[in-house]
Amino acid sequence: MLYQMYQFQDDLIAPFRMAAGLGRFTDLPGTGLMNGSAFHVDALMEMITRFKLTHTRPDFGIDSVRVGNREVEVTEEIALDLPFGKLLHFKKDIDTAQPPVLIVAPLSGHFATLLAGTVRVMLRDHDVYITDWVNARDVPQSAGRFGVEEYVDYVIRFLEEIGPGGNVLAVCQPCVQTLIAVSVMSSANNPATPRTMTLMAGPIDVRESPTAVNDLANDKPLSWFETAVIGTGPARYPGGGRRVYPGFVQLFAFMLMNMDRHRAQHQKLYRHLARGETRDAQKIKDFYDEYFAVLDLTEEFYVETIDRIFQRPELAEGTFTYRGELVDPGAIRKTALLTVEGGRDDICSLGQTSAAHDLCRSLRPHLKRHHLQANVGHYGVFNGRRWEQEIYPVVRNMILAME
Repeated sequence: MLYQMYQFQDDLIAPFRMAAGLGRFTDLPGTGLMNGSAFHVDALMEMITRFKLTHTRPDFGIDSVRVGNREVEVTEEIALDLPFGKLLHFKKDIDTAQPPVLIVAPLSGHFATLLAGTVRVMLRDHDVYITDWVNARDVPQSAGRFGVEEYVDYVIRFLEEIGPGGNVLAVCQPCVQTLIAVSVMSSANNPATPRTMTLMAGPIDVRESPTAVNDLANDKPLSWFETAVIGTGPARYPGGGRRVYPGFVQLFAFMLMNMDRHRAQHQKLYRHLARGETRDAQKIKDFYDEYFAVLDLTEEFYVETIDRIFQRPELAEGTFTYRGELVDPGAIRKTALLTVEGGRDDICSLGQTSAAHDLCRSLRPHLKRHHLQANVGHYGVFNGRRWEQEIYPVVRNMILAME
């Protein structure tokens, strides 16, 4: 009944949001209809309209990017369309070939657009693709299951679609599946095995400096997760009847970890709106429009992630099997490895990502590099000023060195 209770509550509140939207003031340019009191009332009405989650992917909003000394057009095209995820290509109007890079986005309750800032920066020097995951409640049950090994299947399939000479960059949770995929491809001498692999703030070995996220995953037995946080998608959606881990549950869990910060941000948003400070207000609204866009995970993917990555870190322990075969990162001999960690990351702490270097034991020293960004948290590893000015140059140089 978990999902049904959420849906009932959302349906119940919807008329109030609609009424608040209709009750807002409209200030036509130059009329001066909005005074101090009106701003306060309008701000309150807008805050009510924003009391909601969305379940559809926002736009990346990348229409152009500066390449060299000119602005070039960017268009999105689907390079490969699979039931649980699409390979999205950001095609640029340029003549010079750039290194292709697959960005592997997390499947953890948010859409791939959470990495829009990552994509925008990477587009300057690279031919960028991204894993565009589909909301599980919108995938018909006839599409079958999607667990951790199916995720690896998708990463391999996407890299094969891009072809030889590609590179891969994984952010957060899928660092594990990406390392598995590259290990499998290396063992098979797959011609599409990437030249470089960048793993950013991912839980390769959660035994290193466990965080609150790790504690949460280990405080309860697996049976608790299977019964307490799994719901059935409502019949009104294409995937109605599919068992899912709802995105709203993940969102609430993340918000509880930093509730004071989220409360302060919304108080700040109200003050900006009440003062008519639209530019400052828009920055906060843009962040939460993305943050409150959630997607559901399949039951099997969520449960297997808890089991095989957090409770039993199989890859780190050398016991992970893929399609019945033991996965050996030692098979990676030609793919250069870069790991990136944030010094203030409270989701994936120091040592959890750099553990990949020990697993990739066959790589020669010049093919390994670790970058510690001491002054950023988890989000700052792949977004914001520090990502753009200090982390990205390291990523770019690693890729260029292998061209």
